[in-house]
Order: sequence, then C-alpha cells, then structure tokens
Amino acid sequence: MSKKSTSHVQTPTNQSPSGGASPWLHRPVVDLVVGCGAWSGPLLLAAYWLGTTSTVGLSIAFYALALAFNYPHYMATLHRAYSTRDDFTKYRIFTVHLTALTLLTMILAHLSPRTLPWIFTLYVTWSPWHYTGQNFGLAMMFARRSGATPGRAERHALYAAFVASYLLLFLGFHTGASDDRLVLSLGLPPLFSRGVQVVLFYVFVVAGGWALFRLSRQVGWRQILAPLVLLSTQFLWFVLPAMLTVIYGAQLPQTRYSTGVLAIMHAAQYMWITSYYARREAQQQGNGAASWSPWVYFGTLVIGGIVLFVPGPWLISYVLRYDYAASFLIFTAVINIHHFMLDGAIWKLRDGRIAALLIGARGGSSSVPAHATNETGAPLGRLTRWAQWLTGPSAGAARLRVSFVVVLLVVALLDQARFYLGIDGSRPENLARAAAINPNDAILQVRIANALGRNGETERKIASLERAVAINPYYFEPRNALAELLLQNKRYDQAYAQYQQMLAHVSPNANALVNHGLLAAQFGDESAAVDSWRRAIETDPTRITARLYLAEALYRRGQMKEAIPHYEQGLALLAAGQGPESLDPGTATSATLKLAGAYARTNNTERALALYEQIIEVAEKSGEKAHLSFALVNAADVYAAHGQTDRARQFYRRALALDASAGDARAEGADWFNYGQFLRRNNSPGRLVLACFLKAEDILKGKPEAVAGLETVAKVRREFETSLGAEASAVRRDFQSVAEEARRP
Repeated sequence: MSKKSTSHVQTPTNQSPSGGASPWLHRPVVDLVVGCGAWSGPLLLAAYWLGTTSTVGLSIAFYALALAFNYPHYMATLHRAYSTRDDFTKYRIFTVHLTALTLLTMILAHLSPRTLPWIFTLYVTWSPWHYTGQNFGLAMMFARRSGATPGRAERHALYAAFVASYLLLFLGFHTGASDDRLVLSLGLPPLFSRGVQVVLFYVFVVAGGWALFRLSRQVGWRQILAPLVLLSTQFLWFVLPAMLTVIYGAQLPQTRYSTGVLAIMHAAQYMWITSYYARREAQQQGNGAASWSPWVYFGTLVIGGIVLFVPGPWLISYVLRYDYAASFLIFTAVINIHHFMLDGAIWKLRDGRIAALLIGARGGSSSVPAHATNETGAPLGRLTRWAQWLTGPSAGAARLRVSFVVVLLVVALLDQARFYLGIDGSRPENLARAAAINPNDAILQVRIANALGRNGETERKIASLERAVAINPYYFEPRNALAELLLQNKRYDQAYAQYQQMLAHVSPNANALVNHGLLAAQFGDESAAVDSWRRAIETDPTRITARLYLAEALYRRGQMKEAIPHYEQGLALLAAGQGPESLDPGTATSATLKLAGAYARTNNTERALALYEQIIEVAEKSGEKAHLSFALVNAADVYAAHGQTDRARQFYRRALALDASAGDARAEGADWFNYGQFLRRNNSPGRLVLACFLKAEDILKGKPEAVAGLETVAKVRREFETSLGAEASAVRRDFQSVAEEARRP
C-alpha cells in the first residue's frame, strides 16, 4: 500500500467489514506480528547475529526466501491490477503504458550498461519510501477500523512523522561518497546532513507521539495498538539505524532496504494485506469465503513471481551471452520501480470499493462488480479469447498450465542450486559446478579467480579474470583485480593496456588512477599520467600518493606554483594521518625536500630555509645521511643566492664531511662540484676551486650511474683549468690535500 492511501478518505464506521467490532483483519497475533511488524526487533537481531556467524548461510537463506516472499509480493500487485478486465481498464495508464515503458527501460538498460547505476540508485532510494508509504497507509487503516476518526491535524502529524523517518534515512544514504559502485550518492556534506537528521528525529518523536495521543483520546490506547506498533516498526526500520550513523559516523548501506530481512518482512506484510483484500473481494462478489483458497492464491503469486524474476535473466544470459548478474540486477531494479508506481495507483482508500473492503466505509464505486467485463459489447480480442481459454476448464489448457508450472519450478530450483554452489568462494569444486550451469556470470568468475589465487595458481587466476572482463566489460572489480595482478607480476605492458581499457569502460577508483598514472609515466606519456593523478585527487581528495606524484610531475615540468599546493596538502594529510595510505618516513622527507626546493625557486626564501632547517634537524636525529646531505647542500645554495656567504660555506662543509661516510659517490661528487662553483662565484682562490672540481671528477670516475654528471664536471674543470694557467699543474699534483684545505674552516 502506498502513502496515497489516505487521501480524501471517507470517515468509516467503527465496524469491521464483516460487521463485528474487531479491528483485526485475520487474527490479532498475525496482524500485529506480520501486518504491523512486531517481529522486527527479534528478526533484525537474529539477522545481525547470523550475519556475523555465517554470511554465506544467511545469503543462501535470503535467496531461497525470495521465492516465497519477495517475488510473490510483486506478483500480488500485478494480480490486483490485471486479474479483472475492470481493474485492467481502470488503471490502463499503468497496466498498459507504464508496463510498455518498463519493458523499454529494461531493453535500454541491457543495451547501455552505464545506465544501471542510475536505475539501481532510483530503486534502492525509492524502496524505503515504498515501505514507509505502506506502513503509514496501514496505520491509518487500523485507526479507522478501531473506530477513531483522525482529523486533518492528526493525519498530517502522523504523516509528518513517517516522512521524517524516511528523510532521516535518505540523508544517511546520500551523505558523502558512496561505497557501492551501483549506488550513486548526492554527496551531501556530513555536517549539514547530521544537523538536519537531528531535527527530523525530533519531528518523528513529537509529531508521531502527538498524533497517537490524540487518537488515544478518542478510542483509548488499547484500540490504537496497531498504529502504535507500526510507528515503532518505522522507528526500528528507519529512525534507529539513521541515528546510529549520526552518533557513530557509520554509513548506511542502501541495499539493506532492498535485500535481506527488511525486504522479507515488507513482502510478508504486503501479502498479508493483499490476501485479506482478495478474500474480501471474493466474498463481495457473492462467491463466499469457501470459493477463495489461500493456497491457490499464494501458489499463483509464487508462480507469477518466478515468471517475473527467474527466466528473463537466464534466457538473456544464455542466448545473448550477457552477464547473468547484471541482467538480474536490471530485472530487479526495473520490476521494483514498476511495482512502486503501480502500487501507488491501486491502493487508495478514497476509492470507495477499496474502502469498503478494507475499512468498511461505503463508497460510490463499491457497487461496481470486480468482474465486470466488456461493457460496450465490443467483440473480445484474439489475445483476450486466448487468455480466457488458457485460464478455462478445458483439459488442453489444464495440461498446458501444469507443464508451464513444472518448467518454471525446475528453472527456479536450478537457479537456487546455481546460487548455492556459487556463493561460497572457499569451495572451488562447487564454484566450478555453478559455472557449468551458467558460465556467463562475471561475479562467479571473480570468485573462481579468488579461489585460484589462494591456491597460488596465478596463470589460471588471470585467465578467469579475463573471462569475467569478457563477460562484462563494464564490471569494475574484475578489471581492477586483473590490472593489479598483472602489475604485481611485473607484466607492465599488459597492465598498462588493461588500465587504458578500464578508463574507456568504467569509472576507476583513485587507486586505479594512481597506478595508471605511474604506468603512463613509465611508458613516457607524462600528460596522461598527470591527467590520471588529477582525476585520482578529484575522486578521493585524501589520496596522498596521487598528490605527491602529481606534485613531482609538475616539479619536473618547472611548474612550481602548481606543484606547491599538492605537496603541501599531501604532506598535511600525511601528518594528520587522514589519508587511506601509510607512507614510509623517507618518502615524506623526499617530498618535503622537493617542497622546500619549490619554495626556493619561487623566491619564497623564508619558507624554503625553514623547511630545510626542519629536515636537517630531523635527519640528524634519525641518522638519515642522504637526506641530511641533500638538505644541507640545498640550504647552502639558498643562503648563497641571497648573499649569506658564511652561512652557505658552513652548510657546504657540513655536507662534504657527511658525504665522506655516506657511501653515495654520485651525491658526494655532485656536492664537491657545487662547492667548487660556490667558491668560484665568491672569488675564492682559483687553486681551491680547481681542487674541488678535480676531487668531484675523481669520485665520479668509473661510476656508471654518474656518466652524465662526470661529463659536465670534466667540461667545466677543463675550461677553468685553462684559465688558471701554470698554477693548475701544481694543484693537479696534490689536489686531494688542496681540496681538504678548501673544505676546512
């Protein structure tokens, strides 16, 4: 039932439809437990406990229960709208036009998989609103059956409470980024959402409490027990989970309201009310209660539910080699959305016939028989005649119906068997059996790949992930797992190709974008690398490595002003421990050195020197000689550039003394060369300058990693040696001692 159920409702008497004083539909216990949700607390606790002890077992149980509850409850809506020609005609815009639109949407979703997250998000966002509308409609129905006459104020207050409970959940769903790739989020700011949720909590408590208090003044608390239980059910389903997220900061998974125990309880509640309506409708038509069989009704719903959900994905998967899991999700989302809209149209208490059957009110349309057909006398169409024959008493029709039911039950059992075999990733033999039943299932192939990986079968795992990608190119998980596995096994060209295909088909996460950037840089496409790292930061602003890699690339390009904020933000996140990554201290120090260098090259001398001094202090304590030497030399360069010659000379000498024990020939040679250039710029004796160049050249000789640096040093040394004249020969003979003289204070 939908929230529209109470619009313009006529005031009922305090008699039940059967003429007695009882407000109950079936029996008090059944009505309270199933219809009003009194079993919510125990079932939610049981589901939570089972979820912590046996996730696989719980999944199998819920998948099996879907045959008995979830699928049939959708069929109950169709049974209500399509069972008679009168209802079919009355709701024609929904039974014909909306159904055609639904089928078209289903086709388009299969042709364009990128639309699935949008459709699925609409489904899981609408689903709790559908539950809310049903609970509110039942609360108003029970209030009237109990003899209360809710006025506008009471009705609006109770409605406000139910709406507030839904909005509490809606804000929880759409705050921040979504963790589920199938579910989109509005990305509302947490501070805004939490504040509004607190206000909505008080609206729920005050408005709901006031409405029930006013109703109790009319008929007493005992008579409004059912509305009270329904409001408490709404609290357990919506308000309590939402407030727990406000208090503890956890994010609500949207899919918990479309799968699991809540979906089972809602479906049971739906069939509870529709079965009562169907029985009363049979009585109104004069057939008597004996003509209506709950077993026939329930059997019809079960078979119809199977028709809706099971054969379609299987046929599409087998015939078109389409991903079974994706097809099943499309069917689930689209059928649910159709159900929500159709349900909102057919359950309205302002409809006199519905009011007469549910609350005993007399309405103008209640005299119209439900089985009225073909009022215009127009000849029945061919499709109608065929439908009448199929549902008629002939032996041929009966055999066809039985055969159809048997085939459907076999397909349903096969579907259950495939799910049972394929859900437990720790049993590879069962996964193989499930794949034999239906190989076109990307999720199943991922589970097989994970099982192979645990057994160390890397090549077979890669093959299974490749099959998953081939089945569903738009499924992120196997693509990402395959790319990471290739990367781990140093198949860089294959990994790079996989990441490039990923960008063309799906929206990668921040980690995938970082990896793509690294590989792009490795293969010489720095522009693609920079673009990937920028996208990674947009996807996850707390991704430290993306900021530091981007800053490094900009630094190499000489774009210091653009590099600085990324260095700053990355290091700030690292210091605060806010990012999802933990980096070794050496990486942080290297980034800090680059940031100091960027400050220096943008003439922010004060900040550059402050960072260098900070690094020097930390490196001296930790014994990190390489970083200490680098910081000393670069700080010396900054001091020298700004005329602080004595300070610069002091730092150069400290670095050279450190280099002698560090064991890094390339760094030591570079530092002697830079020191010589410093002495040259400051008009120091030429013999000291040449000795520094000769010392640098001597250190770099024979070091393959220093070939380029050696050529530069040798060229400068030759030019300077020529300018020095005869004195150069004496220096060359004893350059080691002269260099030490240059280094000493």
